[in-house]
Amino acid sequence: MPEQQIPVVSLSMDQAGLTTEQVLKRDIPWEAYMTTKLISGTDLQLLRRYDNRSESYRAQLLDDDGPAYVRVFVSILRDIFKEETVEYVLALIDELLTANPKRARLFHDKSLTNEDTYEPFLRLLWKGNWYIQERSCKILALIVSARPKTQDCITANGQASNSKRKVTSIDDVLKGLVEWLCAQLKKPSHPTWGVPTAISCIAMLLKEPVVRSSFVQADGVKLLIPLISPASTQQSIQLLYETCLCVWLLSYYEPAIEYLATSRALPRLVEVVKSSTKEKVVRVIVLAFRNLLSKGTFGAQMVDLGLPQIVQSLKAQAWSDEDLLEALNQLEEGLRDNIKKLSSFDEYKQEVLLGHLDWSPMHKDPIFWRENINNFEENDFQILRVLITILETSSDARALAVASFDLSQFIQYHPAGRIIVTDLKAKDRVMKLMNHENAEVTKNALLCTQRLFLGSKYASFLQA
Repeated sequence: MPEQQIPVVSLSMDQAGLTTEQVLKRDIPWEAYMTTKLISGTDLQLLRRYDNRSESYRAQLLDDDGPAYVRVFVSILRDIFKEETVEYVLALIDELLTANPKRARLFHDKSLTNEDTYEPFLRLLWKGNWYIQERSCKILALIVSARPKTQDCITANGQASNSKRKVTSIDDVLKGLVEWLCAQLKKPSHPTWGVPTAISCIAMLLKEPVVRSSFVQADGVKLLIPLISPASTQQSIQLLYETCLCVWLLSYYEPAIEYLATSRALPRLVEVVKSSTKEKVVRVIVLAFRNLLSKGTFGAQMVDLGLPQIVQSLKAQAWSDEDLLEALNQLEEGLRDNIKKLSSFDEYKQEVLLGHLDWSPMHKDPIFWRENINNFEENDFQILRVLITILETSSDARALAVASFDLSQFIQYHPAGRIIVTDLKAKDRVMKLMNHENAEVTKNALLCTQRLFLGSKYASFLQA
């Protein structure tokens, strides 16, 4: 799936208490506002024509004179602070955008050049009740996403630089919006819907590189990680999907990749994709894996986490999405190439010399040992000597187990393996580990000892 083909994200959260339908049943005293000069006579006339009308009638008014209504709504939000009225106008805007999201372009009409159509919504993010905050977030995200991108370098709404009225810049809008969204992830304004609303909005906005930059600078990446976990309810599945969608979008941005590399994101994503049956969740995770595969140590980590086997299992399932099937094939091929790279002796040598022994694929790969067994003779069996030193000095059970196993592999595959390992005085050190408290260490020390005493064929027979 190309980066531009971003799934539609739903931001509807009417279950969060007050609903748009409930708000629109109110009777707002527009005449009183005109009397106190909070709205003009023209505003009153437009509102009378629009308010409490059918959806089809309102649609026609917006088609004919949409920017004029945007100006009225924005001016009310700017000048009137009564909560019920603010909610009502937000509900009107929410309703018209929900019916047709493309109407967000009305906020960028040339006739609104000197209107600051962003400021009221940005201010309301931090004011009032949850309904006001949530609707302002939703509306602002839609408006920002609909802006003509060529105007970013000029001003928020295409305003000329010599205009007298100051207009909130798009940079300030995005910075403020990202700040509020991250605040919701840290301390939600609504206990149930604060986080889902924020994640939905972030997923909508992260298709823009400038938002990715702001989100990373706000340390937002680490706030996503705890949300990556297997889900069961419909609400939690949607939250998981949109969180993984955020990770996929961030996987196109190098600074974000650096954050992901130092977090627990990859193990969590692997755990989710292994157990999820939701196609859309699996798709965005696999697409993220495909992007991350060639970055840093992600490929090696994916192999260590058993992703090649998981991909094979996923390919055996009946998916309908062609993008997912193609991504699985590409991921499988990429992982295969990574395994080949990981199986090189240089990689193995680096792992041993650093003392960071783990069960990477090469240790149990017969092809690796057959093709590289003579390389162990380099520098007077340097690698064998380091393995034996690890047996004597390391307190890491995993390192002890792997070192014991590798010595047993050398004995098995090298024609003079038993003699060489014995001459290097490894026997006593391995035998001590047979009484180790860790079962994995004991098992592999026993295998190595058997091969030292009995030869590889007999040891393999006893092990079986």
